[in-house]
Amino acid sequence: MSKNIYPLLDTINTPDDLKKIPITELPKVCEELRSFIIDELSEHPGHFAASLGVVEITVALHYIMKTPYDRIVWDVGHQAYIHKILTGRRAQFHTNRQYKGISGFPKPEESEYDAFGVGHASTSISAGLGMSVAANLKQEKDRHIVAVIGDGSMTGGLAFEGLNNASINPNNLLIILNDNQIAIDPIRGGMHHYLVNITTSRTYNQVRFRLSKLFTDFNILTSGKKRKITQITNQIKASFARQSNIFEGMNIRYFGPVDGHDCMNLARILNEIKDYNGPKVLHIVTKKGKGYKPAEESATEWHAPGKFNKETGERIISDPCGQPSLYQDVFGKTLLELAEKNDKIVGVTPAMVSGCSLNFLMEKMPRRAFDVGIAEGHAVTFSAGMASEGMIPFCNIYSSFMQRAYDNVIHDVALQKLPVVFCIDRAGLVGPDGATHHGMFDLAYFRCIPNLTIAAPLNELELRNLMYTAQLPGKGSFVIRYPKGKGVFCHCEWEQPFNELPVGKGRCLKPGNDFAVLSLGSIGNTATKAIKILEEEGWSVAHYDMRFLKPIDEELLHTVAKKFNRIVTIEDGVISGGFGSAVLEFLAENGYQASVKRIGLPDRFIEHGTPEELYHEVDLDVNGIANSVRKFLSKQ
Repeated sequence: MSKNIYPLLDTINTPDDLKKIPITELPKVCEELRSFIIDELSEHPGHFAASLGVVEITVALHYIMKTPYDRIVWDVGHQAYIHKILTGRRAQFHTNRQYKGISGFPKPEESEYDAFGVGHASTSISAGLGMSVAANLKQEKDRHIVAVIGDGSMTGGLAFEGLNNASINPNNLLIILNDNQIAIDPIRGGMHHYLVNITTSRTYNQVRFRLSKLFTDFNILTSGKKRKITQITNQIKASFARQSNIFEGMNIRYFGPVDGHDCMNLARILNEIKDYNGPKVLHIVTKKGKGYKPAEESATEWHAPGKFNKETGERIISDPCGQPSLYQDVFGKTLLELAEKNDKIVGVTPAMVSGCSLNFLMEKMPRRAFDVGIAEGHAVTFSAGMASEGMIPFCNIYSSFMQRAYDNVIHDVALQKLPVVFCIDRAGLVGPDGATHHGMFDLAYFRCIPNLTIAAPLNELELRNLMYTAQLPGKGSFVIRYPKGKGVFCHCEWEQPFNELPVGKGRCLKPGNDFAVLSLGSIGNTATKAIKILEEEGWSVAHYDMRFLKPIDEELLHTVAKKFNRIVTIEDGVISGGFGSAVLEFLAENGYQASVKRIGLPDRFIEHGTPEELYHEVDLDVNGIANSVRKFLSKQ
C-alpha cells in the first residue's frame, strides 16, 4: 500500500517496529489499522466486526509486551487480524482465509507470534494458565502470559474451569476480558447481566484501582496484609455495587472496567499491572465494529459480511431469487412449521441463533427457542433435561462444535434413550474457516454410540422429512447431519407436505449392472454427476442413497452384495471408521467377497479454501470421484 495512505503502518513489520513509535502516535496507528482492515476485508472477506473492536488493545499489548517471548493467547481467533498485521503478515494479508494463503485464525505453524492454535471458543484462559504455570516451573519470572477473551466466550464452561484453577495454582496470568456485549449474536444469560452491573460500578472501580496502586507503590501490600486489603476492597465493592465481584471472590485481582478504545491509557494500565504477582483480570469495554458505522449498528450482520462497498456499506450479495435455499434456512423454517403443529417441540443452540437459523423460531415463539451461550455440552444436557420431561428438543450444533459435547451425548442422551433430535449443521468441508471448523468426524464418532439413529439427507426435501420423522413418537435419540451452504432446490420444490421416512431404509436411485455406488448424504449429488461421466464411458452403474448410517439398511446391503462384486462407498466424512467402514464390516461379517473402494476424507487435517478447492484437493469433486472409480475398476 502507498505510504501516503498508511505512513505509520508502512514502517511496522514487527512489534519491535511498533515500539519505536512514540506512544502519542498510537491513536494514529490505530486509525490506519482500521482503514487497512476496511480496505482489505471489503475485497477479501473475513471476520470483520470483531477485528475492528480490538484494534486498540492489540496495539497496546504488542507495544508493552515483549512478544513473541511474552505470549498472547487469543480466544476463538475471530479478532486476531490486527495481531497478524502487526506480526509480519501485512503483505500476505490479502490471502487471508484463501486457499494456500494465511489462516483466518492464530496458527503456531504460521508464526512464532501465534502462541496457541484456536478456532473454538473459551479455551484461552485454560491454555494461558498452562503456559503461565509452565513459565513458573521453568523459573521464567520475566515471561508474561496474556489471555484475551470476549464476554461471549466467557459463557463457556471451560472458561470458568480455567478461572477456578487459576485461583489456586501459582501463576501470573493476565486475562483481558473484552466486553462488547455480543458474540456473533447478542449475548444472553447471567454473565451478560453481571458484566453490565460491573460496568455501572465505575466509582468503586476507580477507588479500588487507586487503592491497589497506592499499596503497591508504597510496598505495603505484604503477604500478611493482603487478606485484610482484599476484605477492605470487597467491602468497598459491596457499598457501591451491592454485589460481590466474582473474580475477586476467586482470588483473581480485578481491574476495570476501562475504555477499550483508549490506546494510550490501555498501554499505561498494562505497563502498571503486568508485573503484579498472581492472576489478574483487566476488564475492557469495547464496541464490536468500532470505526465503521454499519458494523457498529449491526454487529451480527457484519460478523463476516462477505464483500461490501466500503464507501456505502452496501453488502455485495448475489440475488437469491430462483437460487437454491440454504440448508440452515430449510432447518429453521421447517422447525417453525413443526413447532406450530407440535407444542412439545423446542429449539436449542449454543450461540448460533442466526448461523443455524433458529431465529425463525425465536422470533415467532421466543419462549420455545433457547440460546444457551457458547456451551455445547450444556446445550446437550439441557436438551436432555427437557426431553426427560416430555419435550422434544431440536438441538442444533455445528459438526465441529459437537465434538466438545461428546460425553454429554453418550451419558445424558443415548444412555437414557431420550428423544433429543440433534441437527448437525456444517457437516463436511466448510471452506475458509479451515481445519478447526470442518465437519469431518461426526459420522465416525457418532456411529459407535448405542441407541442413536444417524441420518444424512441427500437434499433439502430429505432434510425436511427427516426432521418430521425424528419428532414422531418412539423415534428416540436422532442425529441428522447436513452441509453448509445451498442445496439443490428452490423454495417451491422443497416446501412440500411432510412424509415419514422409514428409519434404517435406503433406496435405489438408479439401477445398473457393472458395479454399485453407495453414497450417504448430500455428497450423493456429486456422485450422481460422476456416475453420469462414467456411464458416458460405457459403464452401467447402480446408485444407492443409503440415507441412514445407523441402523444401516442391511436388507439393501444384502441385495447389493449378492449382485455386485465391485462396490464403491462415498461419504464426506473421514474415511477412518465412517460409512465405508460400516459397509466393510457388514460384508466381512456376512461372508461376502466383494472388492470395495472407500471414497471419503483422508486421515489428515484439511486446511482452508473454498469448498470447491478443498473437495478438489481431496478428490471428492465430480472429476475426483470419477478418477478414483476408474483406478479402482482398472485394478479389478
